[in-house]
Amino acid sequence: MSSTSRRADGPGAVSMSLDALLHASRALAPEARLVGPPGSGRTGVHGVTLDSGDVEPGDLFAGLPGKLRHGADHAGEAAAAGAVALLSDRSVSCLPTLVVDHPRRVLGFLAARLYGDPSRALSVYGVTGTNGKTSTAHLLAAGLEAAGHRIGLAGSLETRVPDRSCRPAVRTTAEAPAVQRLLARTRQAGGTDAVLEVSSHALALSRVDGTRFRVAVFTNLSPDHLDLHGDLEQYYAAKASLFTPDRCAHAVVNVGDPHGRRLAAETRCPLTTFTSGPEPADWSAADIHADVDGTRFRLRGAGVDREVRLLLLGPHQADNVVAAAAALAAGGADVAAALRGMEQLASVPGRLERVDVGQPFLAFVDFAHNTGGQHRLLPFLRSLTRGRVIVVLGATGERDPEKRAALGDTAARDADLLIVTDESAHSEDPAELRTAVADGARRSGQAEVHVEPDRRDAFSLAVSAARPGDVLVVAGRGADQRQTSTRGSRPFDDRIALRAALLQHAAPRPSAERPPRQAVLDTSAPPTRDDDDPRPTVEDPA
Repeated sequence: MSSTSRRADGPGAVSMSLDALLHASRALAPEARLVGPPGSGRTGVHGVTLDSGDVEPGDLFAGLPGKLRHGADHAGEAAAAGAVALLSDRSVSCLPTLVVDHPRRVLGFLAARLYGDPSRALSVYGVTGTNGKTSTAHLLAAGLEAAGHRIGLAGSLETRVPDRSCRPAVRTTAEAPAVQRLLARTRQAGGTDAVLEVSSHALALSRVDGTRFRVAVFTNLSPDHLDLHGDLEQYYAAKASLFTPDRCAHAVVNVGDPHGRRLAAETRCPLTTFTSGPEPADWSAADIHADVDGTRFRLRGAGVDREVRLLLLGPHQADNVVAAAAALAAGGADVAAALRGMEQLASVPGRLERVDVGQPFLAFVDFAHNTGGQHRLLPFLRSLTRGRVIVVLGATGERDPEKRAALGDTAARDADLLIVTDESAHSEDPAELRTAVADGARRSGQAEVHVEPDRRDAFSLAVSAARPGDVLVVAGRGADQRQTSTRGSRPFDDRIALRAALLQHAAPRPSAERPPRQAVLDTSAPPTRDDDDPRPTVEDPA
């Protein structure tokens, strides 16, 4: 059992009998049945979890099919910790079981019922898309707080509720019970709004089922996560499933993106459109200027016509701000006050985050982990320098094998020097990941390409190679703080590691300015097996 109670900060769970939960399940899964001793239906349930190590007395334990084992295999542990029933696609002898063919399809709705349908008491903003989710969510949060709202926030960087400290996120969108607990805690803390990043995994795996969105935002779509979805059409379908009248009250869609134009034509929700391009839209960003000091542009829409001056870097931030402004207008917030809050947001961790120890060149860490993100990032970095663009890049294992060569190819087209290194191999051979990225890069024939397996050494080589006026970026992991491999998981924060490399190799010294150094790049080092992305639990097949 957890050492800290999930109920200690009052999520306000509602007690329901198993019979009541069975009745609720049958609205979605007519085949649902209760298997257990006579009288089991009168058993009271007070909470729900799918983590057997997180069970508290009175919980419903969701034992779901997993990649390696079945969650129901942990029913005995859950019962010992105080679980009173199991939700699964198979019954067990140690607990009364709600048996449903596809338990994920009812889990979110049951969690919402058990926590008092908290999304009905809040204005919930959901942000989905391949790129821009995190920045848009943080802009929404900054805007809402500046407009006097009390908010909850959950995404790839953090989870927080009003007046509570932040907790690092485990995944972009938490499992359904955790989503409902966050919303319930936000409501109980006097919150008025919640902002959720909504991943395609979350939509495909029913993690936001039971959540009613006041506004849902679509940022863009480009190939990603095809290991889960199979092809781009299914990836689009997962994203589009958020924009249905039973899920959201208002859709805010980027018609500057071709998939956004399709979604705008297909959704049956009330619609607001936005763009940073020439397309007709309800909200638009124009005259975009971005440099190393920030981003400015003209924002127009719904009675707003003003210049916006951001501290955030990159022309793509104009897309994120116009998305947030359109969403806040649709949600009834004070857009003028919200924009002032957005203009004061200094940075979003790991999103084009500058690392500066006084070195004579620019250095950044960014989350650009797919070709769409690279297309947004690298041309902007090119615009900042008359020198060279140096990119450090790797590929994550067990994710989209087809995109690895494309990552290398895209980076090499906009970089002068590309250093391929290990990122997150998971159970794969990191040498094969490096080879795929490097081969794609070399096919473009446009950048000098080197391979350095050790990530810290790759940072040192990139820093040593940088000359005054160059731009260096470590792309792909952003603010992720762990590397995982078959040897286990270790702490690794690119921002900390890059700062250390800069201090060692490029920080100003009291003596006369040293001449710029060329790196000696040794590609013969033996491979390591490091990785970063937390693996799914047994109960989580994502």
